[in-house]
Amino acid sequence: MAVIFALNGLNRKPDPAYAEVRLLLEQQQVAQVVVKDHQLTLTLRADSDYGSGTLTYNLPNFWVFYNDFNDLIVSQWRAGIITSYDYPAGSQTPAILLSVLPWVAVIVVFGLLFYFMYLRQSSTNNGSSSSGTSVTRFGRAKVRTAKDQERRITFADVAGAQEEKEELQEIVEFLQNPKRFLDLGARIPKGVLLVGPPGTGKTLLAKAVAGEANVNFLSISGSDFVELYVGVGASRVRDLFSQAKADAPAIVFIDEI
Repeated sequence: MAVIFALNGLNRKPDPAYAEVRLLLEQQQVAQVVVKDHQLTLTLRADSDYGSGTLTYNLPNFWVFYNDFNDLIVSQWRAGIITSYDYPAGSQTPAILLSVLPWVAVIVVFGLLFYFMYLRQSSTNNGSSSSGTSVTRFGRAKVRTAKDQERRITFADVAGAQEEKEELQEIVEFLQNPKRFLDLGARIPKGVLLVGPPGTGKTLLAKAVAGEANVNFLSISGSDFVELYVGVGASRVRDLFSQAKADAPAIVFIDEI
């Protein structure tokens, strides 16, 4: 049976390639063009370099053929080269849509992917800020303030750590009366690094400094600056310091860096 199919395949003339169809039309070798049921039939001219006869070609998409050859076929028909042509009249719009459709599909897929990732991210931000919608919270810093606490924390709430409290007392005095230090040409340190294992009171000390100086306290985790999306971390850093400037004087405490 395989031999019979092979012999039938040898006796059947293969369809011309799309490039051959283009070549025949461009070299003015065609007398008639007929398209019916997505099958293209070309009748060659009697004086054709390829001899007389007909060729058939299965069109995967008629609109691609129409967009590629309609102008050429019509111009040759007007010049008397092609005696007749018969296929549905159309426009170039479907072919243009076919060429644009893959790009639209890619944009839609990436848009949906970003949208679902955004929904997941915004759902984690719902409890981190009491103001603004999820859209505005997306690039905002998840700051915790002293307003979230029931009472103000001072050094009296910190057991031990006498040396650390004495050093931090200078920061407290500067925040309470900055003019006295500025008149002497002194400047407050840009920051204080608290190092120690978990549970040693670093966060409590930072809150106590803000409580002793009676200034605003802004707290955020360092991991909040590391995000999947490019630019979100930098946006949150800018938002953090914008909030600190708006609440100045204030202490910004960055935990777990």
